[in-house]
Amino acid sequence: MYRFLTLLLLAFVSFQTNIIAQQKILKEAFERAEKEGFSGVILVAENGKILFEEAIGMRTYENRILLHEDDIFELASVSKQFTAMMVMMCEEKGLLNFDEPLSKYIETPYPGITIRNLLTHTSGLPDYQAVMDEHWDKSKVAGNPDILEYLREYAPVKSFEPGDQYEYSNTGYVLLASIVEKATGKDFVDLIREWIFHPLKMKSTDIRSLEEKAKVQTFAAGHLKDENGKYVNANTFHSSDYTVWLGNRKGPGRVSSNAEDLLKWDQALYSNKLVSKETLDEAFTPFRLNDERRSYYGFGWEIEPKSPFGKMVMHTGDNPGYKTIIVRFIEENKTIIILNNNAHPDLMRIVEAATLSLGKW
Repeated sequence: MYRFLTLLLLAFVSFQTNIIAQQKILKEAFERAEKEGFSGVILVAENGKILFEEAIGMRTYENRILLHEDDIFELASVSKQFTAMMVMMCEEKGLLNFDEPLSKYIETPYPGITIRNLLTHTSGLPDYQAVMDEHWDKSKVAGNPDILEYLREYAPVKSFEPGDQYEYSNTGYVLLASIVEKATGKDFVDLIREWIFHPLKMKSTDIRSLEEKAKVQTFAAGHLKDENGKYVNANTFHSSDYTVWLGNRKGPGRVSSNAEDLLKWDQALYSNKLVSKETLDEAFTPFRLNDERRSYYGFGWEIEPKSPFGKMVMHTGDNPGYKTIIVRFIEENKTIIILNNNAHPDLMRIVEAATLSLGKW
């Protein structure tokens, strides 16, 4: 899916760049999205300087509270880049090696998988969410130990041999967070605060429990339409909202943040604050499969070597009620961040307009 979105974006940009004028592109796209019910925050920056930032829509539809630019959203799978960074920091501290076997840290029914396979979605692991959806008591809240127990107990068939191909895997990122805990002897949530969020002064960013989120006044709730077409809190759909009954999982999601904190994160990746340039370069390098083909997913990032502004890395996120994306043109330090809390289909159209606008400021 990510590769498809990237190619769609590039095709749109190459066709449109010379025919659409100045900064009006983005403003008009945003106004159109507003008319069509989009709810979210968009931020466009260059060299760390914000060129455009605006919020439209509702923080909560039930109470008719408007969104603000500093409101906090669930990032969904955009969280994976933070999990990957934790693994990279462990590697630089000598606590693990990317090419070590998973079995050194975690017992599973799936031999031959390396940490690098987990990072790049080339492990062949089955989907843990399907196992938990079928067998877990959804009146309880599951975490990583529960997920690992059910994988061992039910041992669904793997998709392929490690390194044979790419297949997006939330299971792999659950295992990565658990590996970090094994390697460090510390809780993943406490450690990600200590190693990333606090040093970068990401004051609005955290991995929050349901109870903690409820206490944050500026938390933008995810919304879905009910049978009458009315937006309601996504948590209303309990059985289908895995963010509730898998609410203690670590690794594949659960980081919540706002747009300006994500810009701090984006800018930190141009420095050596967290890891060296050599390690970051490895994170942004395609994976070579067993048959020598390349897979364009690095360590928590989708990779596009050639874009209108040089090399691009990006990631999307999708939770019930949320759609998120961060796009980084890393050779020109241009950034697009969009956080949406009503699962609106306009997300990629705004990304396209934002990309076009970056060539016009």
